[in-house]
Amino acid sequence: MLTVEEARARILGALTATPAETVPLPAGWGRVLARPVLSRVTQPPADVSAMDGYAVRAADAELGASLAVTGTAPAGHPYAGSVGRGEAVRIFTGGIIPDGADAILLQEDAEPAAGRVQVKEAVRPGRWVRRRGLDFAEGEELLPAGRRLTARDIGLAAAANTPWLAVHRAPRIGILATGDEIALPGDPIPAGGIVSSNAHALAALVRAAGGEPLVLPIAPDDSRAIAEAAVAARACDLLVTTGGASVGDHDLVQSALGPQGFALDFWKIAMRPGKPLIWGRLGPTPVLGLPGNPVSALVCSVLFLLPALDRLSGLPGAAPRTVRALAGAPLPANDGRFDHLRAILQPGPDGVPVATPFPVQDSSMMKTLARAEALILRAPGAPAVPAGAPVAVIPLGELGI
Repeated sequence: MLTVEEARARILGALTATPAETVPLPAGWGRVLARPVLSRVTQPPADVSAMDGYAVRAADAELGASLAVTGTAPAGHPYAGSVGRGEAVRIFTGGIIPDGADAILLQEDAEPAAGRVQVKEAVRPGRWVRRRGLDFAEGEELLPAGRRLTARDIGLAAAANTPWLAVHRAPRIGILATGDEIALPGDPIPAGGIVSSNAHALAALVRAAGGEPLVLPIAPDDSRAIAEAAVAARACDLLVTTGGASVGDHDLVQSALGPQGFALDFWKIAMRPGKPLIWGRLGPTPVLGLPGNPVSALVCSVLFLLPALDRLSGLPGAAPRTVRALAGAPLPANDGRFDHLRAILQPGPDGVPVATPFPVQDSSMMKTLARAEALILRAPGAPAVPAGAPVAVIPLGELGI
């Protein structure tokens, strides 16, 4: 069986970013840049005032001086003249500094009266002046290729006068749930059956990671039905199946796809939950076969599907971030599989959180997964640790799922 790290490396090594497409600026949020954003303007475009006040010559604005106010310079309406000796121009935040002025006298440090202003606080050259290009210059690279765009990035690109962005196309992810026993929420439940949760959870996870999910109809435990559904999803950038990943009499994903040209890379990982996990390729389409147990499917998605989505989106793809925590209960020695324990987080000493595992870790328990705030990581062969011992955890809240 492969280790978690080996399996993730094989998955990421087989994937490449989707092609670039051009989208309008508002549609760029959450997408990954395929080409850098270069500024088309200089910001600010001229020396401007950082505050409301008066544009003055610092040499004239001594304490007690009286200056003649010769005009105004609000933002967007530059003063046409210049500031001469003993003069001042009323100016507002963002207004262009008139020729001749080299400082701003704050309005709260000035006493206006009858077309003049008296200086109540002396100023020095450059005070409250934002110099041309203080933020960025025309032609400067502001956002590099390979960056997932935030709302702040969109604002920066807008300020740089960039109406269009070159981004990687959102990955199209086919999601195929299999099994005679499952039914969609709201549909009749077959005898001995259960409601399918995996397809909906995976679709939400894909959306949260910036992908476009295509949820296929449930495929029964029939090789032909599974094969037909998988072939129909060949236009996707990745096909994710759930259920049928093992080798039981009703685990048909591998055998169903084999006649269609499926090339298997691996299907066993030394981890819990989620030992049976398929990775291979159906023609041009990579296939990730997740276990059918809901918790196993979601834990495997955190460890493998999210990094795969990052790689397809134009990012390098990496293991989820881990942080240090303290065990909130004694943890027994681990066996030969990498364990991932659902846990809650609580504030701890010196800012280190305390991670307490749920007492029952059965891989079918969705309520426990929904309430979990972290996964405690237990390496193969890890010794028993007492409560309060340091452990590594994956915080689930920051993953956006």
